[in-house]
Formats: sequence, C-alpha cells, structure tokens
Amino acid sequence: MLGVHRSGFYYNATGESDLNMELMLLIDKYFMDHPHTGIIKMWFYLSISEGLPVNQKLVRRLMRLMGLMALYPKKRLSIPGAGHTIHPYLLKWLPIERIGQVWQTDISYIPMKKGFMYMIANSGVRSRYIVKWSLSNIVDAACCTQVYKEAIALHGAPEISNTEQGSQFTSYEFLAQLKAHNIVISMDGKGRALDNIFIERFWRSLKYEYVYLNPTSDGLDLYKGTRECIDFYNE
Repeated sequence: MLGVHRSGFYYNATGESDLNMELMLLIDKYFMDHPHTGIIKMWFYLSISEGLPVNQKLVRRLMRLMGLMALYPKKRLSIPGAGHTIHPYLLKWLPIERIGQVWQTDISYIPMKKGFMYMIANSGVRSRYIVKWSLSNIVDAACCTQVYKEAIALHGAPEISNTEQGSQFTSYEFLAQLKAHNIVISMDGKGRALDNIFIERFWRSLKYEYVYLNPTSDGLDLYKGTRECIDFYNE
C-alpha cells in the first residue's frame, strides 16, 4: 500500500561509527568524480588531503561495503563466478532510436545521517526516464529481479537489458527473467567507465541535487525524498 519494500519500511541504521560514516560519504563523493580511484589512491586522498586517521585495510573494507571498485582492466575477465554467466557488451555503435529499446540497470550506495541504504534503478537509455527504482538494506539477486519484474509490469519489456557484471545481474534468477521475456542481454565490460554512462549520470544528479544536500535519518524519509527527486527528474 505504501509502495515501500519491506526492508525499507523496517530500516534500522547500520552499526558503522560516526567516523566511518564520514569516511564513506567522502569516498562516495570523491568516487563520483574519479571512478578510476582504487584503494591506495583513495587512502592517500583521505589520509593526506583530508588529514583523516585511516589505514588501507579500513578503506578497502568500506569501499567493498559500498560496492565501489576502481574502473580499470583486470586479469581473467572472462571467468565468471560459479553458476554465473557473463554476456558481451552490445551497445557500442548501436543506434538507440526508440523508447523501450534499451534499459540500463545499476545499483548505488546511498548515504544517510546515521547509516546507508542501497538503491537499484532501471533507466530507459533513449528517454533517460527512470522506469522503476527501489531502496533496500541489501541488494541481492532476488531484490533486483523483483524490481525488474515490477518495471516490466508497468512499462512492458525492453528489447535489450544492459547491466554491470555484478553477481546480482549475472545470477541465474535475474537472467532467467530476462530470457523469459525474450530480452537481449548486454553487460558492461570490466573496467569500462563509459559503458553505463547514462545511469551513472542519473546517480550523479540524484546525489548532488538531493542526497548530499538532504541527509535523512530513516528509510521512509529517504524514500519520500527520493521519490520527489525522481518525479522531478523524470518530468
């Protein structure tokens, strides 16, 4: 009835310290502008430029918790996790001329005053319209599959789905739904900063125009504010 997922309604702040929350906010802001930044460079920025008492081990843990990884080519790119399937990137040189031709789907860390949540969003590449989104304490394959299912129910299935190579999107559960609707599957290349540029542009707009300016205390306030922001963005 509220249009809020269960995990968002029953949200409780995570147990990270105030210092760690400050670090995660700084990491998120810096990474938005410098997506090539790895653990060592991020540690150097926090400890030297910002003068904060951090070590590389803490920076590594927080970046992993936030789901952030430096965008650069890595070894053994073609070997997926057990039971997971990697698909090639299909959008290079593809003329995108129709609404509903391609959807991009992504997950992002959303900071709060005393905690954080994750957000999944489905964006139409031609229209830039956010067709469906959700906030949650965790974003696993089941959550991503459910949000995509709701997007299809509202707008119909796209011709092509483009995602990153995260475990949520390479899982059998998520891919089976795409195949059931005859959706062509495309995935960003590892270390390719521009493959998902349209949804990344949305994250930048959402965070700089709302999230960073209006830190919320609970999941319901975050949901309401995000809904208003996306309605404004879409219209």
